[in-house]
Amino acid sequence: MRRFFAPPENFNDQKITLSPEESRHLRDVLRLRASENVQVFDGAGREFFCEIEQIERKETVLKIIKEIAPTTPESGLDLTLAVALLKGEKFDLVVQKAVELGVTKLVPLNTKRADAKSKDGEKKLQRWRKIVIDASKQSERATLMQIEMPIDFAEFVNSISKSLSDANLLLFAERSGISFSNVKINEKIIAVIGSEGGWDDAEIELARSQNFQIITFKGRILRAETAAISIIAVLQHRFGDLN
Repeated sequence: MRRFFAPPENFNDQKITLSPEESRHLRDVLRLRASENVQVFDGAGREFFCEIEQIERKETVLKIIKEIAPTTPESGLDLTLAVALLKGEKFDLVVQKAVELGVTKLVPLNTKRADAKSKDGEKKLQRWRKIVIDASKQSERATLMQIEMPIDFAEFVNSISKSLSDANLLLFAERSGISFSNVKINEKIIAVIGSEGGWDDAEIELARSQNFQIITFKGRILRAETAAISIIAVLQHRFGDLN
């Protein structure tokens, strides 16, 4: 069944209006026609079985037949991933795989050794949001992963330690950490991952002072994007629904 995204504001009574981009994909790429059936998710956890009612150049109108249960339920783990900015497609890859693996929120970080800078932040954010939508379609998630504008590491750490005292606060580092086996079970985790250049000593000490546990994995040295994806998978396997 073909699947499309429409935000809640595009719902009106028993009708859904698809955006110009979604309409173009429906009409020109998939070549669907009026009276055919599709599924639509609203990004807030709801999914609908619909019939194509009207296809126009800039929009498509769908009729809701019924609300259905999302094919893929959300993980029981509320996982926020904060990752140092990476160059080009590397960060795009992390965004895509974070969606597929069930991350709740992703926060790009400006760190002292980050591979990229946060210039053109709004333009990047729009690209990342499109990746989130496309990956949600593919992975059959009905809830969109939140993604934020890049933020400085110190500001993020200080704000998190004050607002989320009930979460497991984990900073993954190549040195100075404890074993992952010491991490206690929690339904809410904030996982912070650095760049390929690693963490500055002052950043590690700041995180430690704000009640973050410093975690160090043994074994091979991973690229930053590989480390981010691997850590999500490990956390979902141990505390979430990847089992």
